[in-house]
Amino acid sequence: MFNNRNYNRTFFNAPQSVTSFVAAFLEPVITVVTFLMVMAWHDEPVFRASMALCLLVFALTFPGRDRFRDNKLEAAVDITTSWVSMLAILWLCGYATNSLHFFDNEVMLTWGVLTPLLQWLAVLIGKWVLSHRAAQTFARRRAIVVGAGPLGGKVARALQGNSEMGTEFVGYFDDRTDSRVLPEAVSMRLGGLRDVANYVYAHGIHEVYITLPLGSQPRIVQLLEAVQGTTASLYFVPDVFGISIIQGRLQDMNGVPVVGICETPFTGTNALVKRISDIVLASIILVLISPILLALAIGVKLSSPGPIIFKQRRNGLDGEEIMVYKFRSMRVMDNGAVVKQATKGDPRITPFGAFIRKTSLDELPQFINVLQGRMSIVGPRPHAVAHNEEYRRLIKAYMVRHKVKPGITGWAQVNGCRGETETIDKMQARVEYDLEYLRNWSLALDLQIIIRTMRLVVFDRNAY
Repeated sequence: MFNNRNYNRTFFNAPQSVTSFVAAFLEPVITVVTFLMVMAWHDEPVFRASMALCLLVFALTFPGRDRFRDNKLEAAVDITTSWVSMLAILWLCGYATNSLHFFDNEVMLTWGVLTPLLQWLAVLIGKWVLSHRAAQTFARRRAIVVGAGPLGGKVARALQGNSEMGTEFVGYFDDRTDSRVLPEAVSMRLGGLRDVANYVYAHGIHEVYITLPLGSQPRIVQLLEAVQGTTASLYFVPDVFGISIIQGRLQDMNGVPVVGICETPFTGTNALVKRISDIVLASIILVLISPILLALAIGVKLSSPGPIIFKQRRNGLDGEEIMVYKFRSMRVMDNGAVVKQATKGDPRITPFGAFIRKTSLDELPQFINVLQGRMSIVGPRPHAVAHNEEYRRLIKAYMVRHKVKPGITGWAQVNGCRGETETIDKMQARVEYDLEYLRNWSLALDLQIIIRTMRLVVFDRNAY
């Protein structure tokens, strides 16, 4: 289920590398320059509308994703998905603002086809440059791992997987007997802890990764004192793989280093980008669907006695209670300490309610929640407060999903976790997808989820 490459890459947010810095500007620059080149090729003048489009596209694509470590197929799929999502958003903006007529159809078609091809070509060139540089002797960085346990094995495999970027894993150092270390580490053991400093000095080792348990602190201190007499870079790898790491990063708190283990991805500029995108998209969508909202309101009112809008208490950001709006689809409105989930053929659901639940049209009023700031368009789906109280005791890290605002749609929903969660395993799967979203959030991922949701609304009938 989880993308281990992305998980390892975001385990702690390291200082920005040269490749990530280049990637941050490469995608938006290619997108804008391609548009201007196509305009020039078709002898189209660059008016204010074209300049505004360039600024909007640059803002939405910056920073670009670092795809140089992805394989070619993954990069192609990711570029295509992100670009299709971008074009859909641009079309919605143009339609809502009645500005589509400012742009020539042939220009837009050429730009739409050419941009992802040039982005993929740039990734291929970047991969070749990095691989060519990594093959040079001067660029090779030799690394050793101190500690041949399970954590040391994970670090070694990560280093071996990074070989095309210039890292060469040499071997392990450990004082334990062969029976107490990993089987694959036995043949690659280079000595004990007392041998590390001399080996580093004699063989020109560039990086030393210490994976000893915290119980070995005296030995770690002795090792650090010895290796600091060399020029090798030192890294301590804490054994936190049993913990759900969310946006882990090393921070400075008035000179005191603090390691963040669980933190929201929406801080600083990320929070601003997320909120602006929510306001813009929710406003556009509400304008476009206003006739549908009116028709659904009439349908609910005529289907059965009761209010049109159903308000239910849910847990929002940081676990605070919020009121979430939905079109009423049942004859009853459970909102107390016990809330029974809807099931297939549930007698509480009205005929019209069954229709709007299957098509997810009952969720449309939640775009008002988005404008209010209680929800986001994309995020973990909010559960009833009664359900949260039940599952927080049964599922590890369940409440971590409340580190962000709940969403109308989410990563779990587009990956098949919709409808009734009648078993713990189903809810566990939904929570794991929600946590994966928190680890890997980006604006491109939000756009991808929105596009996939639109497809599910049309073709999927798993909800009831």
